[in-house]
Amino acid sequence: MGKIQRALISVSNKKGVVDLAKILQKLGVQILSTGGTARLLKENGVSLTLVSEYTKSPEMLGGRVKTLHPKIHAGLLARRDNPEHMRQMAEQDCLPIDLVVVNLYPFEQTIANKESTFAQAVENIDIGGPTMLRAAAKNFQDVAVIVDPADYKTISQELEQNHGEISYATKFSLMKKTYAHTAHYDKVITEYLQRVRLEGDKPVVC
Repeated sequence: MGKIQRALISVSNKKGVVDLAKILQKLGVQILSTGGTARLLKENGVSLTLVSEYTKSPEMLGGRVKTLHPKIHAGLLARRDNPEHMRQMAEQDCLPIDLVVVNLYPFEQTIANKESTFAQAVENIDIGGPTMLRAAAKNFQDVAVIVDPADYKTISQELEQNHGEISYATKFSLMKKTYAHTAHYDKVITEYLQRVRLEGDKPVVC
Protein backbone atom coordinates (compact mmCIF):
# COMPACT_ATOMS: atom_id res chain seq x y z
CA MET A 1 0.00 0.00 0.00
CA GLY A 2 2.63 2.55 1.03
CA LYS A 3 2.49 5.22 3.70
CA ILE A 4 1.01 8.58 2.76
CA GLN A 5 3.98 10.92 2.78
CA ARG A 6 2.69 13.96 0.91
CA ALA A 7 -0.82 15.40 0.51
CA LEU A 8 -2.20 18.22 -1.57
CA ILE A 9 -5.20 19.97 0.00
CA SER A 10 -7.16 22.62 -1.92
CA VAL A 11 -10.86 22.85 -1.18
CA SER A 12 -13.76 25.17 -1.86
CA ASN A 13 -15.93 23.61 0.86
CA LYS A 14 -13.68 23.85 3.91
CA LYS A 15 -15.94 21.92 6.31
CA GLY A 16 -13.87 19.42 8.29
CA VAL A 17 -10.65 20.06 6.43
CA VAL A 18 -8.75 21.41 9.45
CA ASP A 19 -9.39 18.24 11.45
CA LEU A 20 -8.26 16.07 8.54
CA ALA A 21 -5.12 18.15 8.05
CA LYS A 22 -4.25 17.87 11.75
CA ILE A 23 -4.50 14.08 11.55
CA LEU A 24 -2.21 14.12 8.53
CA GLN A 25 0.24 16.40 10.31
CA LYS A 26 0.26 14.09 13.34
CA LEU A 27 1.14 11.20 11.02
CA GLY A 28 4.08 13.14 9.59
CA VAL A 29 2.54 13.88 6.20
CA GLN A 30 3.91 16.87 4.32
CA ILE A 31 1.01 19.11 3.27
CA LEU A 32 0.92 21.20 0.10
CA SER A 33 -1.87 23.75 -0.15
CA THR A 34 -3.14 26.84 -1.95
CA GLY A 35 -4.96 30.13 -1.39
CA GLY A 36 -7.76 30.26 1.14
CA THR A 37 -7.26 26.65 2.19
CA ALA A 38 -3.63 27.34 3.10
CA ARG A 39 -4.62 30.44 5.08
CA LEU A 40 -7.24 28.52 7.04
CA LEU A 41 -4.88 25.66 7.83
CA LYS A 42 -2.09 28.01 8.91
CA GLU A 43 -4.49 29.95 11.15
CA ASN A 44 -5.28 26.66 12.86
CA GLY A 45 -1.68 25.67 13.46
CA VAL A 46 -1.15 23.30 10.54
CA SER A 47 2.32 23.38 9.01
CA LEU A 48 2.34 23.37 5.22
CA THR A 49 4.16 24.30 2.05
CA LEU A 50 2.42 26.57 -0.43
CA VAL A 51 2.08 25.01 -3.86
CA SER A 52 3.62 28.18 -5.31
CA GLU A 53 6.70 27.65 -3.10
CA TYR A 54 7.00 24.03 -4.17
CA THR A 55 6.56 24.71 -7.90
CA LYS A 56 8.46 28.02 -7.73
CA SER A 57 5.64 29.46 -9.84
CA PRO A 58 3.34 32.13 -8.34
CA GLU A 59 -0.42 31.85 -8.39
CA MET A 60 -1.57 33.76 -11.46
CA LEU A 61 -4.61 35.41 -13.00
CA GLY A 62 -6.45 36.00 -9.75
CA GLY A 63 -6.05 32.37 -8.71
CA ARG A 64 -7.09 30.85 -12.03
CA VAL A 65 -3.65 29.22 -12.35
CA LYS A 66 -2.39 27.57 -9.18
CA THR A 67 -1.95 23.84 -9.55
CA LEU A 68 -1.65 23.50 -13.34
CA HIS A 69 2.05 22.71 -13.23
CA PRO A 70 4.21 19.73 -14.28
CA LYS A 71 5.60 19.27 -10.75
CA ILE A 72 2.06 18.78 -9.46
CA HIS A 73 0.78 16.52 -12.22
CA ALA A 74 3.95 14.45 -12.44
CA GLY A 75 3.61 13.90 -8.71
CA LEU A 76 0.07 12.63 -9.24
CA LEU A 77 0.54 10.56 -12.40
CA ALA A 78 3.93 8.90 -11.86
CA ARG A 79 3.66 5.15 -11.36
CA ARG A 80 5.75 4.25 -8.33
CA ASP A 81 6.44 0.79 -9.81
CA ASN A 82 7.76 2.26 -13.07
CA PRO A 83 11.53 2.92 -12.80
CA GLU A 84 11.51 5.22 -15.82
CA HIS A 85 8.73 7.35 -14.30
CA MET A 86 10.67 7.62 -11.05
CA ARG A 87 13.92 8.41 -12.88
CA GLN A 88 12.24 11.27 -14.71
CA MET A 89 10.66 12.50 -11.47
CA ALA A 90 14.09 12.70 -9.83
CA GLU A 91 15.60 14.34 -12.90
CA GLN A 92 12.96 17.08 -12.86
CA ASP A 93 13.02 17.49 -9.06
CA CYS A 94 9.40 16.31 -8.69
CA LEU A 95 8.05 14.64 -5.57
CA PRO A 96 5.29 12.01 -5.42
CA ILE A 97 1.93 13.21 -4.10
CA ASP A 98 0.13 10.35 -2.35
CA LEU A 99 -3.13 11.99 -1.30
CA VAL A 100 -5.29 14.63 -2.96
CA VAL A 101 -8.05 16.38 -1.02
CA VAL A 102 -9.94 18.58 -3.45
CA ASN A 103 -13.49 19.76 -3.90
CA LEU A 104 -14.62 22.01 -6.67
CA TYR A 105 -15.80 25.58 -7.16
CA PRO A 106 -19.50 25.73 -6.28
CA PHE A 107 -20.90 25.93 -9.81
CA GLU A 108 -24.16 24.17 -8.98
CA GLN A 109 -24.80 26.37 -5.94
CA THR A 110 -23.97 29.48 -7.97
CA ILE A 111 -26.51 28.79 -10.71
CA ALA A 112 -29.13 27.81 -8.13
CA ASN A 113 -29.16 31.48 -7.12
CA LYS A 114 -31.63 33.10 -9.52
CA GLU A 115 -29.77 36.40 -9.26
CA SER A 116 -26.44 34.96 -10.41
CA THR A 117 -25.15 36.17 -13.77
CA PHE A 118 -23.70 34.21 -16.66
CA ALA A 119 -20.28 35.74 -15.87
CA GLN A 120 -20.52 34.55 -12.26
CA ALA A 121 -21.48 31.08 -13.41
CA VAL A 122 -18.53 30.86 -15.80
CA GLU A 123 -16.12 32.10 -13.13
CA ASN A 124 -17.26 29.18 -10.96
CA ILE A 125 -16.30 26.57 -13.54
CA ASP A 126 -13.35 24.84 -11.90
CA ILE A 127 -10.40 23.91 -14.13
CA GLY A 128 -7.47 22.93 -11.93
CA GLY A 129 -9.62 20.96 -9.48
CA PRO A 130 -11.11 18.46 -11.95
CA THR A 131 -7.71 18.10 -13.61
CA MET A 132 -6.08 17.10 -10.32
CA LEU A 133 -8.96 14.83 -9.36
CA ARG A 134 -8.92 12.95 -12.64
CA ALA A 135 -5.12 12.62 -12.61
CA ALA A 136 -5.08 11.32 -9.05
CA ALA A 137 -7.96 8.93 -9.67
CA LYS A 138 -6.29 7.54 -12.81
CA ASN A 139 -3.28 6.63 -10.63
CA PHE A 140 -5.45 5.32 -7.80
CA GLN A 141 -3.14 2.42 -6.91
CA ASP A 142 -0.57 5.01 -5.78
CA VAL A 143 -2.71 8.06 -4.98
CA ALA A 144 -5.75 8.33 -2.74
CA VAL A 145 -8.22 11.07 -3.71
CA ILE A 146 -10.91 12.53 -1.47
CA VAL A 147 -13.55 14.70 -3.10
CA ASP A 148 -16.31 14.48 -0.47
CA PRO A 149 -15.91 16.03 3.02
CA ALA A 150 -18.25 13.29 4.29
CA ASP A 151 -15.36 10.85 3.78
CA TYR A 152 -12.85 12.73 5.94
CA LYS A 153 -13.75 10.94 9.16
CA THR A 154 -13.57 7.39 7.82
CA ILE A 155 -10.35 8.07 5.93
CA SER A 156 -8.82 9.67 9.02
CA GLN A 157 -9.73 6.59 11.04
CA GLU A 158 -8.20 4.28 8.45
CA LEU A 159 -5.03 6.35 8.34
CA GLU A 160 -4.67 6.23 12.12
CA GLN A 161 -5.44 2.52 12.35
CA ASN A 162 -3.06 1.64 9.51
CA HIS A 163 -0.19 3.93 10.58
CA GLY A 164 -0.60 6.34 7.69
CA GLU A 165 -1.66 3.89 4.97
CA ILE A 166 -4.86 3.67 2.91
CA SER A 167 -5.88 0.29 1.52
CA TYR A 168 -6.09 -0.56 -2.18
CA ALA A 169 -9.83 -1.26 -1.78
CA THR A 170 -10.44 2.17 -0.25
CA LYS A 171 -8.41 3.88 -2.98
CA PHE A 172 -10.43 2.04 -5.63
CA SER A 173 -13.70 3.10 -3.99
CA LEU A 174 -12.51 6.71 -3.84
CA MET A 175 -11.48 6.55 -7.51
CA LYS A 176 -14.99 5.50 -8.56
CA LYS A 177 -16.56 8.23 -6.44
CA THR A 178 -14.23 10.83 -7.93
CA TYR A 179 -15.08 10.05 -11.55
CA ALA A 180 -18.79 10.03 -10.72
CA HIS A 181 -18.34 13.44 -9.09
CA THR A 182 -16.47 15.03 -12.00
CA ALA A 183 -18.97 13.53 -14.47
CA HIS A 184 -21.85 15.08 -12.52
CA TYR A 185 -20.01 18.41 -12.37
CA ASP A 186 -19.56 18.46 -16.15
CA LYS A 187 -23.18 17.37 -16.69
CA VAL A 188 -24.46 20.31 -14.61
CA ILE A 189 -22.28 22.74 -16.57
CA THR A 190 -23.43 21.30 -19.89
CA GLU A 191 -27.11 21.45 -18.95
CA TYR A 192 -26.71 25.04 -17.78
CA LEU A 193 -25.00 26.11 -21.02
CA GLN A 194 -27.77 24.53 -23.05
CA ARG A 195 -30.11 27.05 -21.40
CA VAL A 196 -28.01 30.02 -22.51
CA ARG A 197 -28.73 31.83 -25.77
CA LEU A 198 -27.02 34.78 -27.37
CA GLU A 199 -28.76 38.10 -27.90
CA GLY A 200 -26.18 39.80 -30.05
CA ASP A 201 -22.99 39.42 -28.02
CA LYS A 202 -24.83 39.06 -24.71
CA PRO A 203 -25.38 35.59 -23.21
CA VAL A 204 -28.88 35.30 -21.73
CA VAL A 205 -29.92 32.45 -19.44
CA CYS A 206 -33.32 31.06 -20.33
